Amino acid sequence: MPVRTPPRRHQRPAAAPNPTVGTELELEVTGVAHGGVMVARHEGRVVFVSDAIPGERVRARVTEAKKSFWRADTLEVLEASPHRQPHVWAEASLDRDPEGRAGGAEFGHIELAHQRELKRQVVADALARFARVDAGGLEVQALDGDDDSSGTGWRTRVRLQVAADGTVGPYAARSHTVIPVRSLPLAAEAIAEIAPLATRFGDAASVDLVAPSGGRALTVVTTRDGSRPPAEAITERVGDREFALDALGFWQVHLRAAQTLTTAVQRAIDADAFDPRAANLDLYGGVGLLAAAVGDRFGQATRITSVESSEPATDFAARNLSDWVGARALTARVEHFVKGLAENATALERGRQRAATVVLDPPRSGAGRAVVDELVRTGPAQVIYVACDPVAFARDAALFGDAGYGIRSLEAFDLFPNTHHVELVAHLTRD
Repeated sequence: MPVRTPPRRHQRPAAAPNPTVGTELELEVTGVAHGGVMVARHEGRVVFVSDAIPGERVRARVTEAKKSFWRADTLEVLEASPHRQPHVWAEASLDRDPEGRAGGAEFGHIELAHQRELKRQVVADALARFARVDAGGLEVQALDGDDDSSGTGWRTRVRLQVAADGTVGPYAARSHTVIPVRSLPLAAEAIAEIAPLATRFGDAASVDLVAPSGGRALTVVTTRDGSRPPAEAITERVGDREFALDALGFWQVHLRAAQTLTTAVQRAIDADAFDPRAANLDLYGGVGLLAAAVGDRFGQATRITSVESSEPATDFAARNLSDWVGARALTARVEHFVKGLAENATALERGRQRAATVVLDPPRSGAGRAVVDELVRTGPAQVIYVACDPVAFARDAALFGDAGYGIRSLEAFDLFPNTHHVELVAHLTRD
Protein backbone atom coordinates (compact mmCIF):
# COMPACT_ATOMS: atom_id res chain seq x y z
CA MET A 1 0.00 0.00 0.00
CA PRO A 2 1.46 3.37 -0.95
CA VAL A 3 2.32 5.64 1.93
CA ARG A 4 1.02 9.22 1.71
CA THR A 5 2.97 11.86 3.53
CA PRO A 6 0.62 14.31 5.25
CA PRO A 7 1.11 17.89 4.13
CA ARG A 8 3.04 20.19 6.39
CA ARG A 9 0.92 22.61 8.31
CA HIS A 10 2.31 25.66 6.56
CA GLN A 11 1.51 24.21 3.10
CA ARG A 12 -1.83 24.78 1.43
CA PRO A 13 -3.27 22.72 -1.39
CA ALA A 14 -3.02 24.44 -4.75
CA ALA A 15 -6.12 26.48 -5.49
CA ALA A 16 -8.41 25.03 -8.12
CA PRO A 17 -8.50 27.04 -11.36
CA ASN A 18 -11.47 29.35 -11.75
CA PRO A 19 -14.11 27.19 -13.46
CA THR A 20 -15.61 30.26 -15.12
CA VAL A 21 -12.55 30.89 -17.32
CA GLY A 22 -13.10 29.17 -20.65
CA THR A 23 -16.89 29.32 -20.38
CA GLU A 24 -18.66 30.43 -23.55
CA LEU A 25 -21.50 32.95 -23.24
CA GLU A 26 -23.98 34.69 -25.50
CA LEU A 27 -23.77 38.39 -24.72
CA GLU A 28 -25.67 41.53 -25.71
CA VAL A 29 -23.06 44.27 -26.14
CA THR A 30 -24.40 47.58 -24.84
CA GLY A 31 -21.57 50.11 -24.73
CA VAL A 32 -17.90 50.98 -25.03
CA ALA A 33 -15.36 51.12 -22.20
CA HIS A 34 -12.01 52.83 -21.90
CA GLY A 35 -9.19 50.60 -23.13
CA GLY A 36 -10.59 49.31 -26.40
CA VAL A 37 -13.15 46.83 -25.08
CA MET A 38 -16.93 46.82 -25.14
CA VAL A 39 -19.40 46.35 -22.28
CA ALA A 40 -21.93 43.57 -21.78
CA ARG A 41 -23.64 42.04 -18.73
CA HIS A 42 -24.16 38.46 -17.71
CA GLU A 43 -26.53 37.83 -14.81
CA GLY A 44 -25.89 41.37 -13.61
CA ARG A 45 -22.10 41.14 -13.83
CA VAL A 46 -20.11 43.46 -16.09
CA VAL A 47 -18.24 41.67 -18.87
CA PHE A 48 -15.62 43.51 -20.92
CA VAL A 49 -15.64 42.03 -24.43
CA SER A 50 -12.97 42.41 -27.10
CA ASP A 51 -13.60 42.45 -30.87
CA ALA A 52 -17.25 43.45 -30.51
CA ILE A 53 -19.34 46.58 -31.21
CA PRO A 54 -22.21 48.06 -29.14
CA GLY A 55 -25.53 46.72 -30.39
CA GLU A 56 -24.16 43.31 -31.34
CA ARG A 57 -25.00 39.90 -29.95
CA VAL A 58 -21.90 37.73 -29.78
CA ARG A 59 -20.66 34.38 -28.55
CA ALA A 60 -17.63 34.98 -26.36
CA ARG A 61 -15.21 33.00 -24.24
CA VAL A 62 -14.41 34.15 -20.68
CA THR A 63 -10.67 34.76 -20.25
CA GLU A 64 -10.61 36.37 -16.80
CA ALA A 65 -13.07 36.22 -13.93
CA LYS A 66 -12.75 38.67 -11.05
CA LYS A 67 -15.27 39.51 -8.36
CA SER A 68 -16.11 42.87 -9.90
CA PHE A 69 -15.94 42.03 -13.62
CA TRP A 70 -15.14 39.40 -16.25
CA ARG A 71 -13.22 39.65 -19.51
CA ALA A 72 -14.16 37.75 -22.64
CA ASP A 73 -13.04 37.40 -26.26
CA THR A 74 -15.53 37.34 -29.11
CA LEU A 75 -15.60 34.04 -30.95
CA GLU A 76 -18.58 34.60 -33.24
CA VAL A 77 -20.89 37.46 -34.12
CA LEU A 78 -24.50 36.30 -33.94
CA GLU A 79 -26.09 39.67 -34.76
CA ALA A 80 -23.73 42.16 -36.38
CA SER A 81 -23.65 45.93 -36.05
CA PRO A 82 -24.14 47.90 -39.27
CA HIS A 83 -20.79 49.52 -38.40
CA ARG A 84 -18.85 46.23 -38.62
CA GLN A 85 -16.36 45.89 -41.47
CA PRO A 86 -13.80 43.28 -42.51
CA HIS A 87 -10.85 43.76 -40.20
CA VAL A 88 -8.10 45.94 -41.69
CA TRP A 89 -5.53 43.42 -40.42
CA ALA A 90 -6.15 39.84 -41.49
CA GLU A 91 -3.96 38.55 -38.67
CA ALA A 92 -6.25 40.21 -36.09
CA SER A 93 -9.60 39.08 -37.46
CA LEU A 94 -12.26 36.82 -35.95
CA ASP A 95 -11.15 34.04 -38.30
CA ARG A 96 -8.34 33.36 -35.84
CA ASP A 97 -8.53 31.99 -32.35
CA PRO A 98 -8.33 34.95 -29.91
CA GLU A 99 -4.94 33.79 -28.60
CA GLY A 100 -3.55 33.99 -32.13
CA ARG A 101 -4.85 37.46 -33.06
CA ALA A 102 -2.28 40.21 -33.49
CA GLY A 103 -2.68 43.08 -31.05
CA GLY A 104 -2.46 46.77 -31.81
CA ALA A 105 -5.50 47.32 -34.05
CA GLU A 106 -8.33 46.60 -31.63
CA PHE A 107 -10.84 48.84 -33.49
CA GLY A 108 -9.91 47.55 -36.94
CA HIS A 109 -13.26 45.74 -37.31
CA ILE A 110 -15.24 49.00 -36.94
CA GLU A 111 -15.93 51.61 -39.60
CA LEU A 112 -13.71 54.65 -39.07
CA ALA A 113 -16.51 57.17 -38.51
CA HIS A 114 -18.02 54.93 -35.83
CA GLN A 115 -14.61 54.40 -34.24
CA ARG A 116 -14.45 58.15 -33.71
CA GLU A 117 -17.96 58.21 -32.28
CA LEU A 118 -17.02 55.51 -29.76
CA LYS A 119 -13.90 57.45 -28.81
CA ARG A 120 -16.03 60.56 -28.33
CA GLN A 121 -18.30 58.60 -26.00
CA VAL A 122 -15.30 57.44 -23.93
CA VAL A 123 -14.00 61.01 -23.59
CA ALA A 124 -17.42 62.42 -22.71
CA ASP A 125 -18.06 59.68 -20.15
CA ALA A 126 -14.68 60.18 -18.48
CA LEU A 127 -15.13 63.94 -18.21
CA ALA A 128 -18.65 63.56 -16.84
CA ARG A 129 -17.66 60.94 -14.25
CA PHE A 130 -14.36 62.33 -13.01
CA ALA A 131 -14.48 66.07 -13.73
CA ARG A 132 -18.24 66.78 -13.82
CA VAL A 133 -17.76 68.40 -17.23
CA ASP A 134 -20.24 68.19 -20.12
CA ALA A 135 -18.41 67.47 -23.39
CA GLY A 136 -21.60 67.05 -25.39
CA GLY A 137 -20.42 69.12 -28.37
CA LEU A 138 -17.08 67.39 -28.75
CA GLU A 139 -16.10 65.82 -32.07
CA VAL A 140 -13.13 63.52 -32.67
CA GLN A 141 -11.43 64.94 -35.74
CA ALA A 142 -9.86 62.82 -38.46
CA LEU A 143 -6.46 63.71 -39.86
CA ASP A 144 -6.18 64.49 -43.55
CA GLY A 145 -5.99 61.39 -45.71
CA ASP A 146 -6.96 58.84 -43.06
CA ASP A 147 -10.50 58.30 -44.36
CA ASP A 148 -9.13 57.74 -47.87
CA SER A 149 -6.73 55.06 -46.60
CA SER A 150 -9.21 53.42 -44.19
CA GLY A 151 -6.98 54.50 -41.32
CA THR A 152 -3.95 52.52 -42.49
CA GLY A 153 -0.41 53.49 -43.46
CA TRP A 154 0.13 56.11 -40.72
CA ARG A 155 2.55 54.57 -38.19
CA THR A 156 6.11 55.88 -38.49
CA ARG A 157 7.31 53.81 -35.54
CA VAL A 158 6.70 50.10 -35.02
CA ARG A 159 8.17 47.79 -32.39
CA LEU A 160 8.18 44.10 -33.19
CA GLN A 161 8.84 41.50 -30.51
CA VAL A 162 11.06 38.43 -30.90
CA ALA A 163 9.98 35.03 -29.55
CA ALA A 164 12.36 32.49 -28.03
CA ASP A 165 12.63 30.69 -31.37
CA GLY A 166 13.58 33.92 -33.18
CA THR A 167 10.16 34.53 -34.72
CA VAL A 168 9.31 38.23 -35.03
CA GLY A 169 5.92 39.92 -34.78
CA PRO A 170 3.57 41.92 -32.55
CA TYR A 171 2.26 40.65 -29.26
CA ALA A 172 -1.24 39.27 -29.05
CA ALA A 173 -3.60 41.59 -27.19
CA ARG A 174 -2.99 41.64 -23.38
CA SER A 175 -0.32 38.97 -23.84
CA HIS A 176 3.41 38.45 -24.33
CA THR A 177 2.79 35.86 -27.02
CA VAL A 178 4.52 36.84 -30.26
CA ILE A 179 2.24 36.51 -33.31
CA PRO A 180 3.94 35.93 -36.67
CA VAL A 181 2.36 38.18 -39.33
CA ARG A 182 2.71 38.76 -43.03
CA SER A 183 1.62 42.39 -43.02
CA LEU A 184 1.66 45.60 -40.98
CA PRO A 185 -1.28 47.56 -42.41
CA LEU A 186 -1.07 50.46 -39.94
CA ALA A 187 2.60 51.05 -40.76
CA ALA A 188 3.73 53.78 -43.11
CA GLU A 189 4.95 52.58 -46.50
CA ALA A 190 8.61 53.12 -45.58
CA ILE A 191 8.16 50.89 -42.51
CA ALA A 192 6.36 48.15 -44.46
CA GLU A 193 9.20 48.08 -46.98
CA ILE A 194 11.90 47.28 -44.38
CA ALA A 195 9.85 45.14 -41.97
CA PRO A 196 11.75 41.86 -41.44
CA LEU A 197 8.61 39.75 -41.00
CA ALA A 198 10.12 36.58 -42.45
CA THR A 199 13.46 36.93 -40.65
CA ARG A 200 14.57 34.75 -37.73
CA PHE A 201 16.53 36.63 -35.08
CA GLY A 202 19.00 35.02 -32.74
CA ASP A 203 19.65 36.85 -29.48
CA ALA A 204 17.20 39.70 -30.15
CA ALA A 205 14.43 40.81 -27.82
CA SER A 206 12.80 43.44 -30.04
CA VAL A 207 13.13 45.15 -33.39
CA ASP A 208 12.27 48.84 -33.77
CA LEU A 209 11.40 50.24 -37.18
CA VAL A 210 11.58 54.03 -37.56
CA ALA A 211 10.65 56.13 -40.58
CA PRO A 212 11.54 59.78 -39.92
CA SER A 213 10.16 62.45 -42.20
CA GLY A 214 13.64 63.81 -42.77
CA GLY A 215 15.54 60.75 -43.91
CA ARG A 216 15.67 57.03 -44.62
CA ALA A 217 13.86 54.40 -42.58
CA LEU A 218 16.02 52.40 -40.21
CA THR A 219 16.00 49.25 -38.10
CA VAL A 220 17.27 49.06 -34.51
CA VAL A 221 17.67 45.62 -32.89
CA THR A 222 17.78 45.31 -29.09
CA THR A 223 19.29 42.10 -27.71
CA ARG A 224 18.03 40.15 -24.73
CA ASP A 225 20.64 41.72 -22.46
CA GLY A 226 19.33 45.19 -23.38
CA SER A 227 22.19 46.23 -25.64
CA ARG A 228 21.71 47.95 -29.00
CA PRO A 229 23.85 49.89 -31.49
CA PRO A 230 24.92 53.43 -30.54
CA ALA A 231 22.05 55.91 -30.75
CA GLU A 232 21.59 57.41 -34.19
CA ALA A 233 20.31 60.97 -34.59
CA ILE A 234 17.43 61.49 -36.99
CA THR A 235 15.55 64.53 -38.29
CA GLU A 236 11.81 65.15 -38.20
CA ARG A 237 10.26 67.98 -40.23
CA VAL A 238 7.22 69.94 -39.09
CA GLY A 239 6.30 72.59 -41.62
CA ASP A 240 9.48 74.57 -42.34
CA ARG A 241 11.14 73.56 -39.07
CA GLU A 242 13.46 70.61 -38.40
CA PHE A 243 13.83 68.72 -35.11
CA ALA A 244 16.79 66.52 -34.24
CA LEU A 245 16.27 63.56 -31.92
CA ASP A 246 17.46 60.09 -31.06
CA ALA A 247 16.12 57.40 -33.40
CA LEU A 248 14.37 55.73 -30.45
CA GLY A 249 13.50 58.98 -28.70
CA PHE A 250 9.86 59.98 -28.23
CA TRP A 251 8.11 61.46 -31.23
CA GLN A 252 4.49 61.42 -32.32
CA VAL A 253 3.74 58.18 -34.16
CA HIS A 254 1.23 59.32 -36.79
CA LEU A 255 3.01 60.85 -39.77
CA ARG A 256 0.82 63.99 -39.53
CA ALA A 257 0.47 64.13 -35.73
CA ALA A 258 3.30 66.54 -34.96
CA GLN A 259 1.91 69.17 -37.33
CA THR A 260 -1.63 68.59 -36.07
CA LEU A 261 -0.63 69.11 -32.43
CA THR A 262 1.57 72.10 -33.27
CA THR A 263 -1.39 73.84 -34.91
CA ALA A 264 -3.82 72.78 -32.17
CA VAL A 265 -1.61 74.10 -29.35
CA GLN A 266 -1.07 77.37 -31.17
CA ARG A 267 -4.83 77.66 -31.68
CA ALA A 268 -5.62 76.82 -28.06
CA ILE A 269 -3.49 79.59 -26.54
CA ASP A 270 -5.40 82.80 -25.77
CA ALA A 271 -3.16 85.46 -27.31
CA ASP A 272 -4.67 88.16 -25.09
CA ALA A 273 -3.57 86.18 -22.01
CA PHE A 274 -0.10 85.37 -23.34
CA ASP A 275 2.90 87.30 -22.03
CA PRO A 276 6.17 86.54 -23.87
CA ARG A 277 8.14 87.83 -20.83
CA ALA A 278 6.36 85.54 -18.35
CA ALA A 279 7.76 82.32 -16.87
CA ASN A 280 6.21 80.21 -19.62
CA LEU A 281 6.69 76.45 -19.32
CA ASP A 282 6.65 73.39 -21.56
CA LEU A 283 6.42 70.45 -19.14
CA TYR A 284 7.29 66.91 -20.31
CA GLY A 285 8.80 68.81 -23.22
CA GLY A 286 10.59 66.01 -25.07
CA VAL A 287 12.77 67.45 -27.82
CA GLY A 288 10.94 70.79 -27.85
CA LEU A 289 8.11 70.30 -30.35
CA LEU A 290 5.44 72.20 -28.40
CA ALA A 291 7.82 74.82 -27.00
CA ALA A 292 8.71 75.55 -30.62
CA ALA A 293 5.00 75.80 -31.44
CA VAL A 294 4.65 78.51 -28.80
CA GLY A 295 7.78 80.31 -29.96
CA ASP A 296 6.75 80.22 -33.61
CA ARG A 297 3.42 81.83 -32.78
CA PHE A 298 4.67 84.56 -30.43
CA GLY A 299 8.13 85.40 -31.73
CA GLN A 300 11.83 85.01 -31.06
CA ALA A 301 11.73 86.98 -27.80
CA THR A 302 9.38 84.44 -26.18
CA ARG A 303 10.62 83.16 -22.83
CA ILE A 304 9.87 79.48 -22.30
CA THR A 305 11.50 76.70 -20.30
CA SER A 306 11.17 73.13 -21.54
CA VAL A 307 11.44 70.51 -18.78
CA GLU A 308 12.11 66.85 -19.61
CA SER A 309 13.47 63.94 -17.55
CA SER A 310 15.47 62.39 -20.41
CA GLU A 311 18.89 64.00 -20.66
CA PRO A 312 19.43 63.04 -24.33
CA ALA A 313 16.03 64.54 -25.21
CA THR A 314 16.90 67.72 -23.30
CA ASP A 315 20.17 68.03 -25.21
CA PHE A 316 18.26 67.79 -28.47
CA ALA A 317 15.64 70.27 -27.19
CA ALA A 318 18.36 72.83 -26.44
CA ARG A 319 19.53 72.50 -30.04
CA ASN A 320 16.00 72.57 -31.48
CA LEU A 321 15.03 75.69 -29.49
CA SER A 322 18.16 77.70 -30.25
CA ASP A 323 16.20 80.15 -32.45
CA TRP A 324 14.56 81.71 -29.37
CA VAL A 325 16.81 83.83 -27.16
CA GLY A 326 14.53 83.30 -24.16
CA ALA A 327 14.19 79.52 -24.53
CA ARG A 328 16.02 77.00 -22.40
CA ALA A 329 15.84 73.24 -21.82
CA LEU A 330 16.24 71.65 -18.39
CA THR A 331 16.74 68.01 -17.46
CA ALA A 332 14.51 67.25 -14.47
CA ARG A 333 11.56 65.19 -13.42
CA VAL A 334 8.54 67.45 -13.72
CA GLU A 335 7.25 66.64 -10.23
CA HIS A 336 10.62 67.69 -8.81
CA PHE A 337 10.84 70.82 -10.94
CA VAL A 338 7.42 72.20 -9.96
CA LYS A 339 7.83 71.39 -6.27
CA GLY A 340 8.38 74.60 -4.41
CA LEU A 341 8.19 76.86 -7.50
CA ALA A 342 5.69 79.18 -5.83
CA GLU A 343 7.16 78.91 -2.35
CA ASN A 344 10.72 79.78 -3.36
CA ALA A 345 9.89 82.50 -5.88
CA THR A 346 10.77 86.16 -5.43
CA ALA A 347 8.07 88.79 -5.84
CA LEU A 348 9.20 89.36 -9.43
CA GLU A 349 9.21 85.64 -10.16
CA ARG A 350 5.73 85.20 -8.64
CA GLY A 351 4.43 87.86 -11.00
CA ARG A 352 5.97 86.10 -13.99
CA GLN A 353 4.52 82.78 -12.84
CA ARG A 354 1.02 84.27 -12.59
CA ALA A 355 1.35 85.64 -16.12
CA ALA A 356 2.64 82.34 -17.51
CA THR A 357 1.26 80.01 -20.13
CA VAL A 358 2.00 76.38 -19.25
CA VAL A 359 1.97 73.64 -21.88
CA LEU A 360 1.50 70.25 -20.26
CA ASP A 361 2.02 67.03 -22.26
CA PRO A 362 2.32 64.24 -19.66
CA PRO A 363 2.68 60.51 -20.27
CA ARG A 364 -0.36 58.25 -20.54
CA SER A 365 -0.73 58.11 -16.74
CA GLY A 366 -1.34 61.87 -16.61
CA ALA A 367 0.30 64.61 -14.57
CA GLY A 368 -1.21 63.56 -11.24
CA ARG A 369 -1.94 65.39 -8.02
CA ALA A 370 1.69 66.12 -7.07
CA VAL A 371 2.28 68.08 -10.29
CA VAL A 372 -1.14 69.74 -10.55
CA ASP A 373 -1.19 70.91 -6.92
CA GLU A 374 2.23 72.54 -7.18
CA LEU A 375 1.47 74.00 -10.59
CA VAL A 376 -1.77 75.71 -9.56
CA ARG A 377 0.02 77.24 -6.56
CA THR A 378 1.99 79.34 -9.06
CA GLY A 379 -1.32 80.57 -10.51
CA PRO A 380 -0.51 80.53 -14.25
CA ALA A 381 -2.72 82.58 -16.54
CA GLN A 382 -3.53 79.57 -18.73
CA VAL A 383 -2.73 75.88 -19.13
CA ILE A 384 -2.66 74.02 -22.45
CA TYR A 385 -3.02 70.33 -21.65
CA VAL A 386 -2.17 67.76 -24.34
CA ALA A 387 -3.46 64.33 -23.32
CA CYS A 388 -3.23 60.85 -24.82
CA ASP A 389 -5.48 59.20 -22.23
CA PRO A 390 -9.02 60.53 -21.61
CA VAL A 391 -9.42 59.04 -18.13
CA ALA A 392 -6.06 60.36 -16.89
CA PHE A 393 -6.92 63.75 -18.37
CA ALA A 394 -10.36 63.77 -16.74
CA ARG A 395 -8.83 63.03 -13.33
CA ASP A 396 -6.33 65.86 -13.78
CA ALA A 397 -9.07 68.17 -15.05
CA ALA A 398 -10.95 67.48 -11.82
CA LEU A 399 -7.88 68.53 -9.81
CA PHE A 400 -7.53 71.69 -11.87
CA GLY A 401 -11.25 72.33 -11.44
CA ASP A 402 -10.99 72.05 -7.67
CA ALA A 403 -8.31 74.77 -7.83
CA GLY A 404 -10.50 77.06 -9.93
CA TYR A 405 -9.24 76.21 -13.43
CA GLY A 406 -11.99 75.32 -15.88
CA ILE A 407 -11.86 73.88 -19.40
CA ARG A 408 -12.47 76.72 -21.86
CA SER A 409 -11.92 74.73 -25.05
CA LEU A 410 -11.32 71.09 -25.91
CA GLU A 411 -10.38 69.43 -29.19
CA ALA A 412 -10.02 65.71 -29.86
CA PHE A 413 -7.99 64.15 -32.66
CA ASP A 414 -7.94 60.63 -34.07
CA LEU A 415 -4.15 60.29 -34.12
CA PHE A 416 -4.37 56.49 -33.84
CA PRO A 417 -6.96 55.14 -36.35
CA ASN A 418 -8.06 51.53 -35.91
CA THR A 419 -7.00 51.61 -32.25
CA HIS A 420 -8.89 52.88 -29.19
CA HIS A 421 -6.45 55.75 -28.52
CA VAL A 422 -7.43 59.41 -28.88
CA GLU A 423 -5.53 62.68 -28.35
CA LEU A 424 -6.94 65.75 -26.60
CA VAL A 425 -5.85 69.40 -26.50
CA ALA A 426 -7.51 71.45 -23.76
CA HIS A 427 -7.32 75.11 -22.73
CA LEU A 428 -7.78 75.74 -19.00
CA THR A 429 -7.94 79.11 -17.25
CA ARG A 430 -8.86 80.46 -13.84
CA ASP A 431 -12.55 81.07 -13.24
